[in-house]
Amino acid sequence: MEIKADIVHDATGTYCPIPITELAKVAKKAEKGQIIELLADDEGAIQDVPAWCQTTGNEFLGYKEEDGILHFYIRKV
Repeated sequence: MEIKADIVHDATGTYCPIPITELAKVAKKAEKGQIIELLADDEGAIQDVPAWCQTTGNEFLGYKEEDGILHFYIRKV
């Protein structure tokens, strides 16, 4: 998956619920249509990020794992 992010936020080294609270702060400042890439190493984020997108109405584009880092892609709606 090759997605060009407009905003990259590194939440590695943090654990639930911090990656989601940081994503919420970044999304609040993002403009409609921008793509956010959230970096995390908390496996719980695999369920939490899509659930947050569903709750907030933002679009979950997917994720990939690279060298132990999870890269989540979210489009601000």
